Amino acid sequence: MAKTIGFLSLLLTCFLTTSVRAQVNDPYQQEIANWQVKRTQNLKAPNGWLNLVGLYWLEPGQNTFGSGSDNKIVFPAGTIDKTAGSFIRSGNTVKLTVSDGVTITVNGKSVKEAIIYNGDSTRPPTLGSGRLRWTVIRRDDKIGIRLRDTASPLLMQFKGVDRFPIDTAWRITATLKTPTQPSQISIKNILGQTSSQQTPGKLVFTIGAKQYALDALEEGDELFIIFGDETSGKSTYPSGRFLSVRKPGADGTTVIDFNKAYNPPCAFTNYATCPLPPPQNILPVAITAGEKNYGHHTAE
Repeated sequence: MAKTIGFLSLLLTCFLTTSVRAQVNDPYQQEIANWQVKRTQNLKAPNGWLNLVGLYWLEPGQNTFGSGSDNKIVFPAGTIDKTAGSFIRSGNTVKLTVSDGVTITVNGKSVKEAIIYNGDSTRPPTLGSGRLRWTVIRRDDKIGIRLRDTASPLLMQFKGVDRFPIDTAWRITATLKTPTQPSQISIKNILGQTSSQQTPGKLVFTIGAKQYALDALEEGDELFIIFGDETSGKSTYPSGRFLSVRKPGADGTTVIDFNKAYNPPCAFTNYATCPLPPPQNILPVAITAGEKNYGHHTAE
């Protein structure tokens, strides 16, 4: 009897080991697993979304900052001197002045004052003090300070994002329908600002027996999609999700892989300025693939 039980146990172990190996060795499963690892690495990176702890819009003139409550811009308590300095906004130019006895770096070099933004399109410098890092961002006529804490609680406590089970049925062939002349679509962000962005066309695809379309944007060598669906506000983030798609080949087709649909930054932090899906990109179907909503965050 003991020998029989031992033999059955050995068979079960061999079966489970073979099943796990088969799953790991499946090329598509491995592709998605690798994508998920990279996605997590990007979220936790120094320029990721998990370490954001503040977004402060600058007023014209002097904007004092520090951890003291009497500043116009109050950084988190205990992270910086109470009176650290000032951001002085004049039009589209922002100048930093640093208080005596305070050390602040600009791209790694200690400074007492510096122009940290002058309205151009080059990448703004990174400023730092202790565990804090910050940059200037611009959204239309608004200019602000985006603050990061390299030891933020969200970053330290992050345990991943829930996802729908991987399903190859959500890997769908699509055709890019290009407009006959340059075309633009309106993209609104959570600040209520609207911008017109050029689109290379619509990705047309079929789910079941029905045809759908998503307006695309260009992002380097890929197409960028902002979409909502009938899971939005239920199992997924209320304001939609993002998706990157390879540009079509010579035949005009590509693959939309909804298993790689991911949350916008606003699903993780209140200090991002996410674009929202244009009305035509809100699909009347439930896309049960990709990332689910994260934590308690809801649409602004």
